[in-house]
Amino acid sequence: MPLYKDINGDSGVQSYEIGDGSIIVQFERGGSYLYTNASAGADHIAEMQRLAQIGDGLNAYINKYVRKNYAQKLA
Repeated sequence: MPLYKDINGDSGVQSYEIGDGSIIVQFERGGSYLYTNASAGADHIAEMQRLAQIGDGLNAYINKYVRKNYAQKLA
């Protein structure tokens, strides 16, 4: 999984993995979550993928829009 850049140094996201219509987010305090188009909506997944790639705003976006809308808790 690529490490999350965290440009501002204020995120709880450690790493991520982008898939076709999905994203796995691993948090620094433990826990990896799979978000999919079906669980969170395609627009949200696309935005989460964009934020992950630029390394800014992903944690805030998750907290505001998709917090519990994950498909599966992986760890």
